[in-house]
This record gives sequence, C-alpha cells and structure tokens, in this order.
Amino acid sequence: MLASVFSKTRPFNYLVIGILSLFFFSIKIIALAKPTADWVYYAEQFGLYVLLFASLFILNFITLKNGLTKGNNYALFLFFVFLLFFSSIFQNKNIIISNFLLLLALRRLISLKSLLQTKEKVFDASFWIFLAALFHFWSIFYIILVFIAVILHVSKDYRNWIIPFIALFAVTILFFLANSILDNTLLSTLLDKTYISFDFYYFENIYQRIALAVFTSLSLFAFVLHVFDVPNKALNMQSSHKTILFSFILGVGIYVLSANKNNGSLAFCFGPLAIIGANFIEKIENNLVKEIVVYALLGLGIFFFIMQL
Repeated sequence: MLASVFSKTRPFNYLVIGILSLFFFSIKIIALAKPTADWVYYAEQFGLYVLLFASLFILNFITLKNGLTKGNNYALFLFFVFLLFFSSIFQNKNIIISNFLLLLALRRLISLKSLLQTKEKVFDASFWIFLAALFHFWSIFYIILVFIAVILHVSKDYRNWIIPFIALFAVTILFFLANSILDNTLLSTLLDKTYISFDFYYFENIYQRIALAVFTSLSLFAFVLHVFDVPNKALNMQSSHKTILFSFILGVGIYVLSANKNNGSLAFCFGPLAIIGANFIEKIENNLVKEIVVYALLGLGIFFFIMQL
C-alpha cells in the first residue's frame, strides 16, 4: 500500500511527509534539548525544520519538473527515509542550510537542458554554491558540477566558463562586507572550517556505524545500477541523469573532505541518491516486491532513528 501511495504525485503525500518529518524532528530536538532551553531555542529549531521541509519540496520539484522519474513521489519518500537514517543532521544547522542552498543550485543546473537563460542559471547555481560554502566550507567542492553541467549543455559559449568566477567575486564582496560589520568574526569562523579531515572514527554508538554501512551498501547498489541504466534513458534525458550521478559523487566527496565529520555530512548525498533510488523503485515490476522494498526502507529508517536517540 505504501508504495502505491507514493507511486503518484498527490497533495496527500506532501501532507504525510510533512507531518512525519515534523514528528521525528520534534522528538530528536526535544530529546537533545537542555533543561534551560527557552522559546528562542525552539523557534530556531522550527526554522531549521522549515528549511528541511523546503529541501524536500525542492528535491521533489527538481524530480518532477525535469522528468527524472515517471510522475511519482518516491524521491520525496527516500529523502525523508535518509533523514531518519542519520538524524544527527537535525543537530547541525550549517549542514541543513548548506544542503538547502546546494539543492537550489542543482535545480538551476538540471534546468540547463532547456537551453533558456543559460547564463543566468550558471550564475545562480554558482552563487548558491559559494554561499553554501560559507556555512559548510567543503560545499565549495560542488562548483565542479557547474563546469560539468556547462560541458554537458552550453560549452560552446566561452562566457559560461567565466560566469562562476563572477559569482565567486560577488559572494566574496558580500562576505567581507558582512564580516566588517561583525568585527571579523565571520572570517575567523570560516577559516576554522577550511582544513581537510580524514578522521572516520567519529561514531558515538554502534548504530551509527551500522546505519552508515547499510546506507553505503544501498547507495553503491543503486548508483551502479543507475550508471548502467542511463544509456537506456531518452537521449534528451541522459545529460540530466549524468548530472545527478556526478552530484552524488561530489556529495560523497564533500563528506570525505569535511572537517568535524559526522553522519549528518552525508546529507549532501541525499538529494541525488533519492532520485537515483526512485528510478530503481519505479522499475520494480512486481508490486509485492516494490511494497516490501518501500516498507523495509521505512522500517530501517525508523529503527536507526530510535536507536540513535
């Protein structure tokens, strides 16, 4: 039944995911709240939830608007499940903000296939990425996707290669303006995040390790299948799916490079992997198998969420 519910796009699906995500987010925030937490704390957390839900909405918009799936909400569902796998993301506002901005960038890059307003889209995507780097520095690694998208869609116009540097200049000016107003506190905070860390021994409990192992296995399986499935897509859709594959790889790269690493850093993989996973689920012809897969993923997500409280 669950698979059939998300097999079509309907307002009910957004309502369900919205309520469920708010429910689990609230449990996590209340569990982590200090006894002295006041209304300001909860107001800030609610603002972060709004950004998380907006991220879900943007991902779903990218998927449906660009025909990356066959008119279903599986990507929306999978993004929600991944949040349950790694609920530590609920504690990291910088990752939530940065991931939201990267999804905005991905939306612009995927839409390059229309060949309309290409320069504006390249600038917007670059701007969002550099802005995201101010919250989570290694998000800047995502700028590679801009040049990949330019190669796939608009490489003949040399101006498209220069535009990302113009966006970098614009964000730099805005950053130093804000930094001067705040007495250089922004610069010192940013510099503290610019180092690379390959420390993967950050786990607080065994369930975080298991969740990462399961997520990695599922990701690798879905990614490899999608790589081989891209040539079977319509010719006008192949470049979009290649962009999604590259965005997933870059998301993994951000996680690997990130300082102060935790499982929440994997959030940069959630969007593209949700689209890849949605393509896998919709290709399952046996309805019973499809239901089992969907229920199993939700069950694993709830299990890991509970065990990591």
